[in-house]
Amino acid sequence: LANSTLEDACALLAPGERPVIHSDRGGHYRWPGWISICEGHGLARSMSAKGCSPDNAAMEGFFGLLKREFWHGRDWSGWTPARFIEELGGWIGRYNTERRSDALGGRTPAEFRAALGRAA
Repeated sequence: LANSTLEDACALLAPGERPVIHSDRGGHYRWPGWISICEGHGLARSMSAKGCSPDNAAMEGFFGLLKREFWHGRDWSGWTPARFIEELGGWIGRYNTERRSDALGGRTPAEFRAALGRAA
């Protein structure tokens, strides 16, 4: 699952895009196949320090929010994988553009980028 998800994400990269991919120290992320995918797409790999949970705090916080706002309390009966993917994509899109953040001075990410003169 991790490899296919990474491959799917890489297929969406624009020419020349070389993002950093951060992971914990799980065995899968040290597997030669994973490393090969990263190298093949020019991704810069980053790993949390051993035994240093604060390195992963931002991602854990994101997933906690995702579970609270999107996952828990829903009736999933009748949901197709396609609907799940569409709804999750919508939630992530709103998270990336519309949520207000104390770290951004109470602005949304879109407002923050606009203030920097960058497109949202």
